[in-house]
Amino acid sequence: MDLSFDQRLRIASHLLTALALFLMLYLHLLPALLAGLLVYALVNALAPPLQRHLPGARAHWLIVALLSAVVVGLLTLAIIAGVGFLRSELGNPSAVFERLMPLIDRARGQLPQIVVDHLPDSIDDFRAVAVEWAREHASQLQLAGKTAARVIVHLLIGMVLGAMVALYNARPNGRGGPLAEDLTSRCTNLVGSFHDIVFAQVKISALNTFFTAIFLLVVLPLFGVSLPLAKTLVVATFVAGLLPVVGNLISNTLIFIAGLSVSLGVAIAALVFLIVIHKLEYFLNARIVGTQIRARAWELLIAMLLMESAFGAAGLIAAPIYYAYLKRELTAAKLI
Repeated sequence: MDLSFDQRLRIASHLLTALALFLMLYLHLLPALLAGLLVYALVNALAPPLQRHLPGARAHWLIVALLSAVVVGLLTLAIIAGVGFLRSELGNPSAVFERLMPLIDRARGQLPQIVVDHLPDSIDDFRAVAVEWAREHASQLQLAGKTAARVIVHLLIGMVLGAMVALYNARPNGRGGPLAEDLTSRCTNLVGSFHDIVFAQVKISALNTFFTAIFLLVVLPLFGVSLPLAKTLVVATFVAGLLPVVGNLISNTLIFIAGLSVSLGVAIAALVFLIVIHKLEYFLNARIVGTQIRARAWELLIAMLLMESAFGAAGLIAAPIYYAYLKRELTAAKLI
C-alpha cells in the first residue's frame, strides 16, 4: 500500500524524534535536554503577557530575546553560585572537620562501642583518614569531577539552545518546510509534556515538604525534641524536592544527620519516618504525575521501571517526560 505524502512526512518526523530522544539518553545528554526545555518553557510562559502590550512581530521577537537573555543569565548565575558554594565548603576541609567533630563527640555516647572504636579521636585523625580515603579513591574522585564539569557544560549549552529555539520560533517567517513544520509539532508536544511533569513535580515537592514540616515542627516538639535548623531543613526539603529522585536522597540525608546530632534514637525515628513516608509517596507521586498527564499510576511505574533498567538513573528521571510525550502523541493521533 502506497503511503501519501502527509503519512510519509508524519512517519519521518516521528522516527527522527524517537531517534533524538534515544540519543539524549544513550549519549548522556539528558541534562542539556532538560535545561533547554526549561528555558524554552519559561520563555514561552512569560512572553505572551508582555507581548499584549507591545504589538508587532519585531516587538514580539525583542521580548523573546530579552526574556531568553534574562532566563539564561539567571540560571547561569544560579549554577555558578552553587558551584562556588560547594567549592568554598570543600576547599576548606579544616572548617568542615571542625563542624563535624562536635557531632562525632556527641555520637560517642549514643552509638554502639563497635562503631565508636572506628571514629576518629581528633581533627588530625579525621584529616588523616580523609586524606587516606582520597588517596585510595583518587581515580573515582577524578572521574566524578570530570562528570560534574561535563554536566555543567551540558546544562549551559542546553540553556543556550533552548533560548535559540525560542528566538527562532518567535522570528517572523521563522518556520521552514513541511518536515520542519511537523517536527515543530513534535517539539511542541514534548515541551507540553515537560511543562506537565514540572508542574506535577512542584506538587510532589510541596507534599513532601508538608509531611516533613509536620514531623520536624510538630511531632518532634511534642516529644520534647528540638531538631537543629528544623525550619532550614523544611526549606531545603522543598528546594531539593524539585529535583526528581536525587532530591529526596539529599533532604533525607540532611534530616538524618541533624537527627543524629541530637541522639541516635531521634536519628532512627527520622529514618523510619522518611522510609514510611517515601514508600507512601512513591505511589502518591505516580498518581500525581499520572493525573497531570492523564496516565494511571501503574502505567507510570512500569515506564519508570523499564527506563531505569535500560538507562539507569537518567532513564528514571526521563521516564515521566518521555511517557507523557508518548501519551500526547497517541492522543493527538486518536489512538487512545
